[in-house]
Amino acid sequence: ILFTSGSTGVPKGVVVGHDAIGNRLAWSQATYPIRPDDRVLHSASFGFDIAAWELFGPLRAGATVVVPREGEHKDPAALVRLMREERITVAHFVPSMFQLVVEEPGLEECAALRHVFSGGEALGSGLAERFRQHSGAVLWTQYGPTEGTVDATFWRCRGEEPRGGVAIGRPAGS
Repeated sequence: ILFTSGSTGVPKGVVVGHDAIGNRLAWSQATYPIRPDDRVLHSASFGFDIAAWELFGPLRAGATVVVPREGEHKDPAALVRLMREERITVAHFVPSMFQLVVEEPGLEECAALRHVFSGGEALGSGLAERFRQHSGAVLWTQYGPTEGTVDATFWRCRGEEPRGGVAIGRPAGS
């Protein structure tokens, strides 16, 4: 059972089969591979849908999962410091937290970052551009209901986004 507030804002549990999670993990590994030397930040609540990828994706690849201390996942300064000190290579944030992380001094010192993912809310093109000013990491946006096994679409943000928002992308699994 994965938990989401979905479009209603009311928390609910969604039953997602193990085979669906396995398929999602296999697809994401083929699309944006996690390597054994990667260090993946686990910042989502354990019950939140993206936690399945943050935890099981790296473990399937033999990578390291870095878990913040209690409360650090809500503190942008602590997250930036942790990403720098632990040489995080892969991270995921909802856009509201991502905005705080991007505005936090020191993001440019997180030189190990290879991939940053943002999902769960709309990602504005302005935020994507500000991120690119501070990091050379590849930025991806993901969208979809938990019922679709975490996300249903993905998009690599390349700086070609229209004003106002980033495309929700193309179907995951394609």
